[in-house]
Amino acid sequence: MNIEILPKDLVNQIAAGEVVERPAHMVKELVENSIDAGATELEIDFDQGGKYLKITDNGSGIKKEQISLALARHATSKINKIDDLWQLKSFGFRGEALASIAAVSDFKIISKDDKAKSAHFVKSEFGELSEVEACGGATGTTIIIKNLFQNVPARLKFLKTEATEATQIKQALKAMAMSHPEVTFRVKTKNELLFYWPKTNDRRKRVESILEQEGMFSITGEYEGSKIEIIYSSPNKTVRSRRQIWSFVQNRWVQDKTISAAVVDSYRSLLMHGEYPFAVAYVETNSEDIDVNIHPTKSEVKFKNSSDIYKLVYRTLRPELEKAPWLKPLLAGEEKPNSGFTLKMDSMVSQAPKETNLSFGDNSFSKTQFKQKHFASAKANTVVANNTTEQLQSLSVEEPVKVGSETMANSSTTSSKWSGLQVLGQMDLTYIVTQKAGSMILVDQHAAHERVMYETLMQNFEQQNFEIQNLLIPEIINLTEAQVDILLKHQPEIRDMGIEVDAMGSDSLAIRSLPSVVKEKAIKAALEKMADELINKGGSVVLKNIIGDIFASMACHSVVRAGQSMSMEEMTSLLKQMDEFPLSSFCPHGRPVFVEYSFAKIEKDFGRIV
Repeated sequence: MNIEILPKDLVNQIAAGEVVERPAHMVKELVENSIDAGATELEIDFDQGGKYLKITDNGSGIKKEQISLALARHATSKINKIDDLWQLKSFGFRGEALASIAAVSDFKIISKDDKAKSAHFVKSEFGELSEVEACGGATGTTIIIKNLFQNVPARLKFLKTEATEATQIKQALKAMAMSHPEVTFRVKTKNELLFYWPKTNDRRKRVESILEQEGMFSITGEYEGSKIEIIYSSPNKTVRSRRQIWSFVQNRWVQDKTISAAVVDSYRSLLMHGEYPFAVAYVETNSEDIDVNIHPTKSEVKFKNSSDIYKLVYRTLRPELEKAPWLKPLLAGEEKPNSGFTLKMDSMVSQAPKETNLSFGDNSFSKTQFKQKHFASAKANTVVANNTTEQLQSLSVEEPVKVGSETMANSSTTSSKWSGLQVLGQMDLTYIVTQKAGSMILVDQHAAHERVMYETLMQNFEQQNFEIQNLLIPEIINLTEAQVDILLKHQPEIRDMGIEVDAMGSDSLAIRSLPSVVKEKAIKAALEKMADELINKGGSVVLKNIIGDIFASMACHSVVRAGQSMSMEEMTSLLKQMDEFPLSSFCPHGRPVFVEYSFAKIEKDFGRIV
């Protein structure tokens, strides 16, 4: 076997396969170069799924004598010693992108620095460089790429359709624009303007523009020396995949499971299964606590302590979600609306047919009987199945409520004012009909009561107000060694949950006690999930999430059901209790509690307005 040094063109093609897996990676590398050069204006024009690309910037440009050097492998202006790798202030640092791209395309670079009298260009035909020549051009750099991968048929055949590759390019450009709102982006395809994002000093506005989502929220946080800003949507605005959860570390766009998992966990009990939010997380951490040099395309990073990053995201986002800022416009305004749309029962009765029965709440009246009752009376006499009255009245909460790891204020300090809605009645024995100035709001009685019950159970857990049952015969469960090890390390926290565990071997545990509200058959699945999440994420947050899942299931089977009659007093009481919990706009499984219909839409549907 002979060992030989590989030919230069083969080396460049191998490097190109690592750095430029697909056209979107090439676009990202070149945009990063422009931003490193101080560009504030970028124009990107692409076609043929990225096999043609032209990118122009107004950056600092390249000197005439260095243009050819820019296309050499491992030639860069970004670093010059080993320590620079751990103190990076630039996006590029390996000096491979331009050389790799030039090796697999018809490549032309035109550049002018601000001190030069004219611009200069160099061509590379699949790695064969031309001489440097003068040409016209403004300060900055333009790169034109044609016939990408034409000399590498094996690579070319693995590209997806033009539409798919174009989608990936758009995704990369959206990410770069979100990380650099101070840069103007003009994106064209087939000579038509596709995107225009003017520079701005408002990161949230840039994100809203790119994601086409108005009314997003922003919050900042700090933990163990790391900082974060998160721009996030309300739980009403969701998608069916994680693709709209964007992660940036040191302003680099990365694919990071820790950040994504923390965002999803923050929305726990607010989204239905398979739903994901719009969220953009910008993490800044100490340079020595992160390695950005672990992936050829720089799409991943490695944290020294990923559990700290998880806590940074979760402890910043979850408390803000618990404040439910999206409810402010819904519940703002007059507490008792006095608009022309107030339901007037006397006029409705006078227009009703003689034999018509009207049903509101759980009461059915004939026209004559109705006049003997007052619809808004808090003394509506009704007998409700399954002791609903006692259930509702027993759930009043006087103390501040802890949700997750944060203490939430009571109704006097929260923005929720469900009790300010005017209760009109019950529809289909399932929905509470209410109104405020300008709109009608339907409240799902089961989902609303389910949230109230769930939060009350969580409050009791936080206050250690639950019963413990000791098992006469310990429950033995088999787990992996890693799962047993992590659970034993967290014995004190697990004991605080009312669960006593002991080792029975390297791969089994004995459960000696558990809360009386938890069924024995559910404990193995709960502990397995707890162990897996502790291994992957760590922290006491995971323990509370597991208990939260159990309580959500319990609440679902312990509250007023759809199809169950409620009196006016009970409906009013439920709305008051919803004020105690800011997250009361969603049930614990993420289903919405209410829908809103504006009176303007209702008038339009009736033809009263155009």
